[in-house]
Amino acid sequence: MVMLGVTGLLALVTLLVPVAARANVAFSLVLAAAGIALGVLIDQIPHLGLGGPIDDFFSALGHFDLSSEAFILVFLPVLLFETAIAIDVRRLVDDVAPILLLAVVAVLLSTFIVGFSLAAVTDMGVIACLLLAAIVSTTDPIAVVGIFRDLGVPHRLSLLVEGESLFNDAAAISLFALFVGMMTGERQADVLTGVLAFARGFAGGLLFGYVCGRLVCWSFILLRGQSAAEITLTVAAAYLVFLLGEHYLHVSGVVAVVTTALVISYEGRTRVSAETWTSLIDVWRQVGYWASCLIFLLATMRVPEMLAGMTGSDIVALAVLIGSALLARALVLFGLFPGLAALGWAEPISAPLRAVVLWGGLRGAISLALALAVLENPHIPDTVKSFVSVMCTGFVLFTLFVNAPLLRPLIRLFGLDRLSPSDMTVRGRAIAAALAEVRHRVTDAAADYGIDHGSAVALADSYTGRLSAAELEMAQTATPTIAEDTRSGLMMLAAREHGIYLRHYRDGKISGRITRTLLSCAARLQDGVKIDGAAGYDAASAGILAFSRKFRLALALHRRFGLEGILSDEIANRFEVLLMLQAAIRELSDFAANKLPLMVAEDAVGRITATIAVRMDAVDTALAALRLQYSDFSQALQLQYLERAAIRIEEAEYARLRSEAVVGHEVYSNLMAELDLRKQRLAHRPAMDLQLGPRKLVEGVPLFKTLSPEQLSRIIDLLHPMLAVPGDFIIRKGEVGDGMFFVASGAVEVRTETNRLRRGSGDFFGEMALLSHAPRNADVVALGFCSLLVLHARDFSALLNTSAEIRDCIHETSRLRAASLPETPMAEAEPLPAPS
Repeated sequence: MVMLGVTGLLALVTLLVPVAARANVAFSLVLAAAGIALGVLIDQIPHLGLGGPIDDFFSALGHFDLSSEAFILVFLPVLLFETAIAIDVRRLVDDVAPILLLAVVAVLLSTFIVGFSLAAVTDMGVIACLLLAAIVSTTDPIAVVGIFRDLGVPHRLSLLVEGESLFNDAAAISLFALFVGMMTGERQADVLTGVLAFARGFAGGLLFGYVCGRLVCWSFILLRGQSAAEITLTVAAAYLVFLLGEHYLHVSGVVAVVTTALVISYEGRTRVSAETWTSLIDVWRQVGYWASCLIFLLATMRVPEMLAGMTGSDIVALAVLIGSALLARALVLFGLFPGLAALGWAEPISAPLRAVVLWGGLRGAISLALALAVLENPHIPDTVKSFVSVMCTGFVLFTLFVNAPLLRPLIRLFGLDRLSPSDMTVRGRAIAAALAEVRHRVTDAAADYGIDHGSAVALADSYTGRLSAAELEMAQTATPTIAEDTRSGLMMLAAREHGIYLRHYRDGKISGRITRTLLSCAARLQDGVKIDGAAGYDAASAGILAFSRKFRLALALHRRFGLEGILSDEIANRFEVLLMLQAAIRELSDFAANKLPLMVAEDAVGRITATIAVRMDAVDTALAALRLQYSDFSQALQLQYLERAAIRIEEAEYARLRSEAVVGHEVYSNLMAELDLRKQRLAHRPAMDLQLGPRKLVEGVPLFKTLSPEQLSRIIDLLHPMLAVPGDFIIRKGEVGDGMFFVASGAVEVRTETNRLRRGSGDFFGEMALLSHAPRNADVVALGFCSLLVLHARDFSALLNTSAEIRDCIHETSRLRAASLPETPMAEAEPLPAPS
């Protein structure tokens, strides 16, 4: 009977899909109506004596004893995980401030505004009203996001609503548990205690979910190639994280599940194969579809029961509930959002977008499930149960049957479903280019299929007519400015760059870690173009080439503790990123020269081409600085990339031979197994030597070459290796002199207000402050990657006493520099010595 009920509901769901499409209404609205109708008919059908499967089906529905806890345990982890796993985490991070504002601050504000408003117009206690307010603060994105996708509204609007719902439910459910505990006497009704408990549960869920997400991604390495096992692991993780967090660690299981899914979404797609990731998303989309449909039907079937005790006075309270909920949400969207944008914590959001998000805060099955939990709790008074069930159900029905139907007209009213003028121009040019290509090739296709030439000409003429209509429509469209055309073209390039990196990853040419970095670079370019057009693209390009915080941390650890492993890994990563950037920009240059003129104006193509050329020069310069310092590693890394490309070509050739039956299955399997072994060997990057060994560096300084082995050993004990990167300020003017530096390889620039002097391999600097005990009189900046030897002030005397020749050289050089530095004009700066 249970199986008949569940499968019957799933069959009903499939029949409702065309009903929603024909009626042009949200699918969740049709589901809600069907659920309410089933709830009314459950008690009526068995009395008709129809018998057979129909009678048994309604009898099965009537005997479903699905508690509110079962609702939450069975359906909630699936719904949360399915939404989070498919979300664009990089974009989510960019909008994290407004999303958390909606999800946490808005829930708290809504709970207290709604709760105290209801307490003012009803006889219910404050805690009961706050409990109801927490229940109705959960939002259901399913209906509104479905409408957004149908209408093609901006991706950012859908992302805001989806991101809000992820953490909104977590915050609201945490408050719900808090107020239930206060209502039943399990928790003290204290504001400070409640706030601390809420913060502890939320933060604990974030930490636990992050750790679990990283564990799952690490497990993907152990399961590499086992697609079914990798997907099964994510299903198990969704439920285990929720149960362990909620019932054992006493943190928010909802937050933990969402965080785990977001971590997997960000890292997992480059830890598994592209085919596995596609299958994983498809599986979760299907499971989420089943769960969302079933919970909607099963929850709304209880609506008639929950509305049974509704009275006229409840209508007034319901009106207050609806008004105060909208007011609280409006205060956040139109009061706090502009403040965030003014502080630079979030991108500005237009008033029409905020209005749609305000009206799109629909409530659904989760609110009903929480209300059922109140009904089933024996420690809560009956008056509170009746109040919560009636108010919650009425509010959910209002959002479904009033808010949802008016959402489409509201979006159309604000024009959010229309393309911008520049997008309309791109659309027209794309249609014109496609139709011209079809008209050109249709006669060739006719010849291939043996169709007479007259029919082909007639069809080509029809395309000529469509092409003329498209060109006329394009001519009537407002011509975009050069800046708008440039923005459109740069957006195409940024999107194409994203695809280039994914293709290289699928081809096995780059690792998942480097792919994630490159995808983040492409996303930064897209965001830069959206915010500030070509200037934003240039700023993002420069930011990509800058040394990251992680690189700077590795550099600091090396300088402070002598740790080389992390730094060498970061430099190797920079090598790979720059190589792939160089390859991608070359491909983008070809695209800009050959394809972009079909989409944007000629002047805009010129600007874009110039922008790409400048970007290529910057990447070439950054790569040249690395190659100059680490030429052996550069050659080994490039050779490895070439070998990976060769293996990919070889693999494609074997596949062609297999498809043409030139080789059999056994031979093909043997060849592929051999290729897999070679792939595994090439999966590990060549070892990188930072060339910072003290003895090797000391021996590279001409000043020390005349020393005896004993003197050289004493020198090595005094000097400490240091790596400087391009643009690093090794010394700053005005600092206390705490050491001097010897350049083992590379070049630095000494800068004063009137002078620019270069010091190259074998030279030294910084000794003047040690001899004169005065502050530094110049800045010293690394011009490239420099291997330096640092002599601290405390060891300076020991160095001078090591050799009379070293002492005399340092004193004489310092005297000459002190005499000549103020008088040396910038135009006569010393030439850069040749690197050793």
